[in-house]
Amino acid sequence: MFKGIPLTLGVEEEYQIVDAETRALDSYVSKILPDGRVRLQDQVKEEFMESQIEVGSHICQTVQEVRSELQRLRGALIEIAESQGKHIVAASTHPFSRWVDQSITPRLRYKALEENMQDIARRLLIFGMHVHVGIGDLELTIDIFNQARYFLPHLLALSTSSPFWDGRRTGLKSYRSVVFENLPRTGIPDSFASYADYDLFMCTLERVGVIDDRTKVWWDVRPHPKYKTLEFRVCDICTSIEDAVCLVALIQSLVAFLVDLRLGNRSWRIYHRDLIRENKWLAVRHGIHGELIDFGLGKKVPFEELVEELLALIRPYAEHLGCWEEAKRARRIVKEGTSADKQLQVYEESGGDLKAVVDWLIAETKRGV
Repeated sequence: MFKGIPLTLGVEEEYQIVDAETRALDSYVSKILPDGRVRLQDQVKEEFMESQIEVGSHICQTVQEVRSELQRLRGALIEIAESQGKHIVAASTHPFSRWVDQSITPRLRYKALEENMQDIARRLLIFGMHVHVGIGDLELTIDIFNQARYFLPHLLALSTSSPFWDGRRTGLKSYRSVVFENLPRTGIPDSFASYADYDLFMCTLERVGVIDDRTKVWWDVRPHPKYKTLEFRVCDICTSIEDAVCLVALIQSLVAFLVDLRLGNRSWRIYHRDLIRENKWLAVRHGIHGELIDFGLGKKVPFEELVEELLALIRPYAEHLGCWEEAKRARRIVKEGTSADKQLQVYEESGGDLKAVVDWLIAETKRGV
């Protein structure tokens, strides 16, 4: 709670199901799901591909509760999968499994998506992490949505975990972002003057038949139509639980900072979405090892400096919320690398062995569970 705003948290993670012998993705969700539901009830479900499985946390009040939830959810699925000769992996692309070899989950929603989007949907062999923050007030949610867009590339850079695609080193740190933006209604959204302005936009899409519900708008940040939260969708899934917890702490503290600006009748400057897209591209390409544009200064700045600036902005709020220790882990991520960086290091050190990369992902996904 911050100045009457709940700032509750919820996290969704999408995992890979990997065969223990081949290290390839396995369309196995229907075998894991029954035991998963016995232990986790409605906190676990299938996803678009049968080689995916998704978990969702309970509503959490603190970042520490989020850590406990992720440990419990990952731990349960890892135990169930390993009892059946499979592994659970947290990474936003698989190093070598191909989308053409995957089976789509036979649910009406997913079949409709495939029919509508064709190969664009069939290529969605990607895995993400979504962080929900409870704000409560619709008008305030839109205001924070507008301001938060600027920081989405920073969050993406710290979370990158998808440097490989189809058995190839892509040269990017977040290839998931490229694949996902082939869909319509994705990426950095435009800003809105008010909730009424946002609602009119959505009503137009519904009225003309572009969408049948508002969850079909998949922006990098969005007001969630069901949970009434502000949902951050830009991040790759973090292989390390501690990195995931760091991102959650940064997001909660950032929202508190932006709320405080708004309650003081101030605002972070609202930039054109195409400017923010330029920074997102830099994050996709280089991750933490490049530069982002500081539009106020009008020049590129090393990412390490921007992280320090971000931490300075949010520190009072992170300390108030009790998550400064988790948030400042961003410095360690910058120093030691993201999952994408570490996957590439394993790849180089193993002489290009993609199965060795999968083995590292399996071990790192389990660490701290």
